[in-house]
Order: sequence, then C-alpha cells, then structure tokens
Amino acid sequence: MTRAILLLAAGASLRMRGRDKLIEDVDGKPLLRLMAERALEVCAQVFVALPENSPLRSNALDGLKVTRVEVPNAKDGISASIKTGISAIGSQSDLMILPADLPEVTANDLAKAWRCFDQNGGEKVVRCVDKAGQIGHPVVLPGFFLARLKALTGDQGAAPLIHSHGFVPCPLPDDHATTDLDTPEDWQDWRRKRKKIGED
Repeated sequence: MTRAILLLAAGASLRMRGRDKLIEDVDGKPLLRLMAERALEVCAQVFVALPENSPLRSNALDGLKVTRVEVPNAKDGISASIKTGISAIGSQSDLMILPADLPEVTANDLAKAWRCFDQNGGEKVVRCVDKAGQIGHPVVLPGFFLARLKALTGDQGAAPLIHSHGFVPCPLPDDHATTDLDTPEDWQDWRRKRKKIGED
C-alpha cells in the first residue's frame, strides 16, 4: 500500500472579503506553497485540489513536485474536492487529508500523524486533535476506507463517516490542529499573537 497526501485548496475564501487566504503571506511565502512544502517533507505523493481557473494558487505551487487536481464542481463543497482528489489518487493508497488553511500544522505534525497511523497497524482512521482534545486536522485514512467517501455530498467532508466508523486521536501541540484562519480579522489576530510570542 502506497501513501499520499491530499491538500485541500479549492475553497472560495468567501469570508476573506476579496482576499485569498491561501495566498496570504506566512514566513515570506504564500500559505498554500508553505503547506505544500511541509507535505512534501513527509510524503513523496502530494495532490493539491484546486478550483478551476485559479492562476494565483496554481502559480504558488510552481517548481514543487505536486500533482494539481482541478475540481470543476468546487462550489459544491469540500466533498467535491475529496471525491475528485480520490479519483486522481486511486483507492490503493493510504491517504492523509490536509486542509491548506492550517498555518500552524508543521511537517513534524504531519510526520507524527503518519507515525500514529503506523503504530495502529495502518488499519485505523487517525484524526488529529489539539491540546484540549478538540478534533481538527489532518486526518489519515486507510486505503480500504476511501471507497466509502465516494458517497459524500455537501460541505461536511468525511467527518460523519469517520465518527460512525471510529478513530484514534493523535494529539498535536497547542492549537496546531484547529487554527484555521477564515477572515481578515482571524489573520490579524493570529499575526499579532505570533509577533508577541516572538518578542517574549
């Protein structure tokens, strides 16, 4: 069984009021590129789900050995990205699903999630949680589970199926698993906190 990472980057950033959260600068790079680089550190096969006609996001990936997967029906929600991604990847891979808007998820965190998966025999779903136990991302799915995702609809993603199946929690540091930034205010607050931590 091979393994792959599906980086979800087909959302519309509607709450950013004209800005694209995946192009926001994080440590001198667009967030999307940074997340793709982190994914490549731990997995040779990285697939990136993108909306059609998204030159800024596509350009952010230039030079990286990732597979771009256009999602023609991205407006249908996250389920469309997952199903389109799985069609490109195939059902013979264990799969990590990683939303691209989680700037605190590091390569070390991704490696830890894979280790947790391996320690459970590669047969159980692994879902990352934050320091308080709140469920977040990424999630690692065994290959046999992927066929079940073909029936997904809407913007709920795989969460209902995962919860009905059961999963092993993988704790990540602090709020790494749950820090997603959806609005300009979220970004402003996050940058202010990072600056303060850097000054302390």
